[in-house]
Parts: sequence; C-alpha cells; structure tokens
Amino acid sequence: MKKSKRIFALIGAVLLICLYGSTLIFAFVDHSASMDLLKASIAATILLPVLLYAYNLVYRLSQKKRPDDPDEDQ
Repeated sequence: MKKSKRIFALIGAVLLICLYGSTLIFAFVDHSASMDLLKASIAATILLPVLLYAYNLVYRLSQKKRPDDPDEDQ
C-alpha cells in the first residue's frame, strides 16, 4: 500500500510541475488561443491539488472504518 501511495504522489508532483511549466509558457506565448490555455492551466493548477487533498481525506476516513488488517503494510 505504501508503494502505491508513493507512486501516486510522484505522479501528482510531476503533473503539478508540468502544469506550472505550461502556465509559464502560455503566459509568454502570444497566440490567439494562448489566453484560453493560460486560464485552463491556472484553473487546473488550483483544482488538481484540491482534488488530490479531497481524495486523500476520503481515503483516510474510509480506512478508519475498516477493522485492523495485519497484512496492511505489506
């Protein structure tokens, strides 16, 4: 379980770095669609961490309802 958490955390971190990079690129590119892409990138930069936090919170709350499993750490 810990291994999958680390993999998902790494994927989330890489995704956020890509979003920050795309936001920076779209801010400097002068193209007709760049303003819409910049808005979408900023929105995703804000929404992705919020959704990841909400997923983590729901996961923790759902795990507390289960009985202790001795094989959970493996």
